[in-house]
Amino acid sequence: MRAARLLRAHRTRNAHAPQKTYLYIMAAASYFADQTFENQDFTEVSWAAGEYEGCTFVGCNLERVDWSGSQFADCTFRDCNASLAILHRTSFQDVQFERCKLLGLRWEHVNPIGLALSFRNCTLDHTSWYQMRLKKTRFDGSSLVEADFTEADLTEANFSDTNLTRATFDHTVLERADLRTADGFSMDPQRNKLTGARFTLSGLPGLLDAHQLRIEP
Repeated sequence: MRAARLLRAHRTRNAHAPQKTYLYIMAAASYFADQTFENQDFTEVSWAAGEYEGCTFVGCNLERVDWSGSQFADCTFRDCNASLAILHRTSFQDVQFERCKLLGLRWEHVNPIGLALSFRNCTLDHTSWYQMRLKKTRFDGSSLVEADFTEADLTEANFSDTNLTRATFDHTVLERADLRTADGFSMDPQRNKLTGARFTLSGLPGLLDAHQLRIEP
């Protein structure tokens, strides 16, 4: 990824003056490569929208930060708080989140091109993933309480040790997804695609809730 300069020529005409040509150069968006941002509070300083490649964010406060149009590639966020951040057309390519607080994010607003995310031990409660393509996404050890996966494609997604209490699965593709150690989920097999999805016997009640069946020992 490289930032581009936009060059624009604007001509004005004046009856009492010779024709003039004004040249405007729009500065390129900020570009950061292989940098580490540690313990920074971006709620107190302006976020530099731009391209971040190979960067690491550690212990940063990014709550409610406007990430609109920012691009992240091969980046890692560790022990950060980015709850309620604005994700309009934000690009995430091979981005990892570890032990991050990510409450209330509207992930469906991101740029879908090249999207590749992974989460480990993150808090993703009250997040929305409506109609997103999330094939092979990992949510290891994360909390997804009341997350909304309506019409999302979670083919081969991994939900190892995740908390899916009150998460919404409606017309969701979960083919070959791994939910063997997921907890608290409830989904209707008739309203979701579950071919090849992996469950354990302890997860069967979550597949039968919609039919009001009672499972007794």
